[in-house]
Amino acid sequence: MRADLVWDDLWERVASLLPPAPERRRQHPGRLRVPDRTSLAGVLFVLRTGVAWRDVPAETVGSSGVTAWRRLRDWTEAGVSPRLHAALLTELRRAGLLDLDDCSVDGLARPGPQRGDHVGPSPVDRARPGSKHHLIVDRHGTPLAVTLTGGNRHDVTQLLPLLDAVPPIRGRRARPRRKPRCLYADRGYDFDKYRRLLWKRGIKPLMARRGVAHGSGLGKVRWVVERAFAWLHQFKRLRVRYERRGDLHLGLLELACSLICLRRLLQARQPSRQ
Repeated sequence: MRADLVWDDLWERVASLLPPAPERRRQHPGRLRVPDRTSLAGVLFVLRTGVAWRDVPAETVGSSGVTAWRRLRDWTEAGVSPRLHAALLTELRRAGLLDLDDCSVDGLARPGPQRGDHVGPSPVDRARPGSKHHLIVDRHGTPLAVTLTGGNRHDVTQLLPLLDAVPPIRGRRARPRRKPRCLYADRGYDFDKYRRLLWKRGIKPLMARRGVAHGSGLGKVRWVVERAFAWLHQFKRLRVRYERRGDLHLGLLELACSLICLRRLLQARQPSRQ
């Protein structure tokens, strides 16, 4: 993967969001700065293949893994990934490809490092350290927001933070949308307290009841969030959390969500190009 293999459609949207490059020193300037597009190719290489940063083939990618990691750190601290995701959601809504009336939420535990931000003993994996990905999607499975917690956090504790993480989605003449009309979830979210809180926000909760035999029928709608997790974990770097810093792992998660949104946008436009 070289810089010229970064999609032009992706680079057009990313370039305007990147922070300006620092000015080069006049005295002892050192080596030339690696172009941002080449560094992005290094970040995408790690995201897709899952290799360690030190194993990035610089002769193939054009950027060393250390340079790509530093650029990812700078872009994460500048908030590039969430702004890119919000911009793509706006494009999808403008094109009529988002259905925000019915949304689904779920969480999925992933193994992680022994120490770091948002790491905890997983109750379903013999207390091994790990993290949880919490995801909300629209009716088609398009990721709207993602959050990161320790592996010992209950899914329902992230229900409201996940809703708050959805950006104002523009694209229509009406006011920006930030919340669904109906929210689908499995029985892990079935708590009367959170049902009341959702009703107060004007959201109808549709959750399977705890203690009731399986067969609620909600799976016919909320299966899209399971598929969205499968899409996310096609990016091999997200299957296991390697980053010690939680913000960098979250930045990669948000970048993967942006790539899924862009792919959906390009697939919808493809017939019109023929």
